Amino acid sequence: MKAGFAVASVLVLATFVNPAAAEDKVARGAYLASIMDCGGCHNTGAFTPKPNMETPLAGSDIGFEIPGLGVFYPPNLTPDKKTGLGEWTDVQVVAAFTTGVRPDGRQLAPSMPWMSYSHITQDDAVALVAYLRSLKPVEHQVPGPFGVEQKATAPYMTVKMP
Repeated sequence: MKAGFAVASVLVLATFVNPAAAEDKVARGAYLASIMDCGGCHNTGAFTPKPNMETPLAGSDIGFEIPGLGVFYPPNLTPDKKTGLGEWTDVQVVAAFTTGVRPDGRQLAPSMPWMSYSHITQDDAVALVAYLRSLKPVEHQVPGPFGVEQKATAPYMTVKMP
């Protein structure tokens, strides 16, 4: 598995050598983030009639409860180093949305459709990361996550999982 991440690292770094290709990757990544509906959960104000489109993918202050697991708030995906993905490597970002595991080893909430995203091509994974890196860094710490026995400190809705 480590060899796979090493190969992925080289591929990710190699794609950013050509500036024109990098711009194309950002546009492709923006398209992918749109059709993957990343903003449907990760925008501030997601789950309300008026999501904040000024700070795309800066995380949601409204979470969702998965009975038996806890309450989860979609995190900040901007490159902010304190509250977003700014300290994550490109390989770690790809691993999170394709394997459902964060760099700290925590499994993402089951509502994150990483199993579907695990089929993304390497080129598209690189493009999505390029887009996330192109976003304005927004310092926005979302609440949680909260385990079953903890009390959530911000609004949330309950999601029925099959």
